[in-house]
Amino acid sequence: MEPIKINARQLFVLVVLFEHGSAIVIPLGTSAKQDVWIAILLGLVLGLLLFAVYGRLFRYYPDQPLIVYMQHIVGAPLGKLLGMIYVTYFLYIAARVLRDFGELLLTFAYPETPLFVLNAIMALVVMYGAYKGLEVLARTGELFLTLLYVLGLFGFVLVCVSGIMDVLQLQPMLEEGWNRVWKTVFTETLYVPFGEMIVFTMLFPYMNNPAKASRVAIAGMVLTGVNLAIIAAINMAVLGPDAASRSAFPLLDMIRRVQVAHFFERLDVFFMIALIIGGFFKISIFFYAGVVGAAHLFSVSRHQRIIYPLGLLVLFLSVAIASNYAEHIHEGLGIVTIYLHIPLQIIIPVLLLVIAAIRRRFGQSAK
Repeated sequence: MEPIKINARQLFVLVVLFEHGSAIVIPLGTSAKQDVWIAILLGLVLGLLLFAVYGRLFRYYPDQPLIVYMQHIVGAPLGKLLGMIYVTYFLYIAARVLRDFGELLLTFAYPETPLFVLNAIMALVVMYGAYKGLEVLARTGELFLTLLYVLGLFGFVLVCVSGIMDVLQLQPMLEEGWNRVWKTVFTETLYVPFGEMIVFTMLFPYMNNPAKASRVAIAGMVLTGVNLAIIAAINMAVLGPDAASRSAFPLLDMIRRVQVAHFFERLDVFFMIALIIGGFFKISIFFYAGVVGAAHLFSVSRHQRIIYPLGLLVLFLSVAIASNYAEHIHEGLGIVTIYLHIPLQIIIPVLLLVIAAIRRRFGQSAK
């Protein structure tokens, strides 16, 4: 592990920036239409229950990351195999978010630029951030979180003043009952972004006060969940359920409609800034967790030695995982959810907790 520590405020900042990530710009939960905000809040509630599993595991092993303590729980051979799976998962999700970033920029600002070039620029910045370490990343996040919230509040005021929001488009509530909402929760909003908090099991040992890790992370999740629900509701109120559910980037379409006194218009730069900030921190945290995990597994003394090889792997993977954006989204909502998110965010952590609890109880009773 790096000989650095972050404080509770910095962890909170990283959680909020990570959870917003690409979730503020992708069509998160729009299949629930006008009930999208309910689906996000329910995803938050279930995500908090899932995070309780991660938090309990960390309390059992407060000075070790996930890759290490799973070897104590299930034994070294199986633990190392699971560690390899999680390292691959973290790097793969970093590549998927990098692909989201590149596709958004292609659609929004640089339609003639090759996807590889856009992804390469972001990947180089992410690799540099990982090279400097978690503490530098956290301090940078403290600055950018303030900027993100200032822009968000300013944008919200402009949306309200411009008169393009119609709250009646959020009605009727539960038009098709709870089935559509729950389907959205269990296929989308539980796993992204709340289930992705599994990655922070690699970062909690870097806190200078590990006892506060769970409380701080929960606070960041709650704040983010409320923010995402508000953003989704505004998108629906501006675009309407049908248009928002068909949109690839609802926030971008909503911002483009803002026009105040023929002066404040074409506020796409807000979208650009939010995209770059959120995308950078989400990719960086997944990538950093993958790098640190690989360093633990292969006994690499300094994680910096493997940053650039793994960074190039993520870059090429981001371009190769899908031939177009539609295929990329289809894989993310179907294949990735079933074969990666559910096993690695839910099934394996729950099994690890059950085994760890049994081993601790047996060990205590044997004393």
